Amino acid sequence: MRRTAMRRTLRAVTAAAVTVLMLSGCGIRIPSDPKGTLDAVEGGVLRAGVSPNGEWVRAGADRPAGIEVEVLTEFARSLGAEVEWTVGSEESLVRGLEEGDLDVVAGGITEQTPWTNKAGITRPYAEAPLDDGSSVKIVMLVPLGENAFVSRLETFLVDEAETRGIAP
Repeated sequence: MRRTAMRRTLRAVTAAAVTVLMLSGCGIRIPSDPKGTLDAVEGGVLRAGVSPNGEWVRAGADRPAGIEVEVLTEFARSLGAEVEWTVGSEESLVRGLEEGDLDVVAGGITEQTPWTNKAGITRPYAEAPLDDGSSVKIVMLVPLGENAFVSRLETFLVDEAETRGIAP
């Protein structure tokens, strides 16, 4: 009886290993992006929406500026991509995410954002002090379900925030 259980376990482990090997050979990316955001951005264009908000994002004559503009520019560079900027209100930018016109939205957005039912949010990657001595954690908005893209973005954001001394 014991030997039969061991054989079943060995078969299950072998089947799982073969499945993983077969899937990795098929070029399937885990986590995946149902709409292919990461694949589209790599070597292409990062469509970034930004909403002016203090030092995080400032509207400029030629292009936006600020901490998150610099961070997204570096993220795009790490993917071999150019950045196409869209400046607007959070509401219009979230609509752009929903409609597939934007890949990421930034603007000093806090983890208490009301947009969680319409957009994905990154893990908090930065912290901003408030006038009362407390602080808020900063996130970016991304299209819902684009897990490979958000995973790559979050990894980059954590490293960049540590480098800049703004990590929570």
